[in-house]
Amino acid sequence: MSGLDASFYLLEDENTPLHVASVVVFEGPAPSYGDLVRHVVARLPLVPRYRQRVRSVPLHLGRPVWADDPHFNILYHVRHTAVPGPGTDEQLRNLAGRVLGQRLDRAKPLWEIWLVEGLADGRWALIAKVHHCMVDGVAGMDLATVMFDLSPDYRPPHEPDPWAPAPEPSALDLVADAARRAVTRPVRQGVDVARELGVARDIRRIGAFALGAGRATARFARPAAASLNGPIGPHRRWCWETVPLDEVKTVKRALGGTVNDVVLAAVTAGYRDLLNARGDLAPDTVVRSAVPVSVREPGRRGEFGNRVAAVFVNLPAGVDDPLERLRRIREQTDDVKRSEQAAGTRTLTRLTDTAVAPALLSLAVRSPVRLRQGLVQTVTTNVPGPDFPLYVMGRRLLELHPYVPLTGGIRVATAIISYCGTLYVGITADFDAMPDLDTFAKGASAGVAELLALS
Repeated sequence: MSGLDASFYLLEDENTPLHVASVVVFEGPAPSYGDLVRHVVARLPLVPRYRQRVRSVPLHLGRPVWADDPHFNILYHVRHTAVPGPGTDEQLRNLAGRVLGQRLDRAKPLWEIWLVEGLADGRWALIAKVHHCMVDGVAGMDLATVMFDLSPDYRPPHEPDPWAPAPEPSALDLVADAARRAVTRPVRQGVDVARELGVARDIRRIGAFALGAGRATARFARPAAASLNGPIGPHRRWCWETVPLDEVKTVKRALGGTVNDVVLAAVTAGYRDLLNARGDLAPDTVVRSAVPVSVREPGRRGEFGNRVAAVFVNLPAGVDDPLERLRRIREQTDDVKRSEQAAGTRTLTRLTDTAVAPALLSLAVRSPVRLRQGLVQTVTTNVPGPDFPLYVMGRRLLELHPYVPLTGGIRVATAIISYCGTLYVGITADFDAMPDLDTFAKGASAGVAELLALS
């Protein structure tokens, strides 16, 4: 694993399940459980990681590694359930919230797919969970296109070729491999870092990055909404909203910025409503959001693992004027682009990936201090999805609702994904700390309508 992948694996505990997920709704009729199992088995050769489990190196002398699971059983990973009549979206959300709140079994390959029957109008759904140490948002979409089809034409799969796991590495093998990587990784990473620094060699770009990093650091000095941070428990609330993508693009064309800027402005409106209802809103209140940015290189899609850097945006929830909120967000995101903060963060990540010893990484992510951070209140991730229909076993994918995990004392996070002209907004929250999650969700949806009316 890379240092980033390993941190997602090691950060997990009983109150912090760290899988990314989606709830995918299809047109009917639902396939049988057996047919779905055969369909997934036929795709497993395209996703070898799905038959591998994590092995830890003794004494944390190296980062965790992937190894074939000699006891792999597809029936453990593909499961079957149903919602009671009348099969409403609310019932599906409640079921998904319970499923998504449960940790994946770390002794097995880190994924599950649940077939859900009984939805209204003959629809059915899949709840898909994959550990964050395997994929980021972009890699998750790549995985979806592997498991799904691009055409409604479907032929049942042939009998799969037999699969035999590679021999499991012994403890001595793991230690020897870790020693080898300790020598070769710094060289390989050093070449990558040198290449990136070479691209940014001219003084003007280096100066822009330094100034931008300084301004980004200054944003952490602003007082932020403290009630959004605190301990989190094992249970989750999860809800979703949908927004027509054309409405967001209309706002973008009329008021400027990007789709992501408009989305962040809408999320800001949601936090404004939430904090106002709590009596925790002042004119200078901000909600500091980590915004993951893909740094996956062109032509390198289809890879597992995380290739993301985080930039930080102060969402100006205390500002009354929606146009001013959008302007302030644009000012920050434009600064991120000009100063190439994402590229700089990627380089810094690669440097620390080489420099930080695995044992120190394990100790750092398990430190109780990580539970008390208050600098960042939320995560907002926006992943572009396909603008063409996807299918499973000849059934069209109708809705694609994303789920993002919580960690580090962050009690609420938002994931957005686009599919066939619709933005799907999935909001994850700690169950006990966020009984008013609907206030935020409805406020974010209304935030788009508010900007649209001013466009």
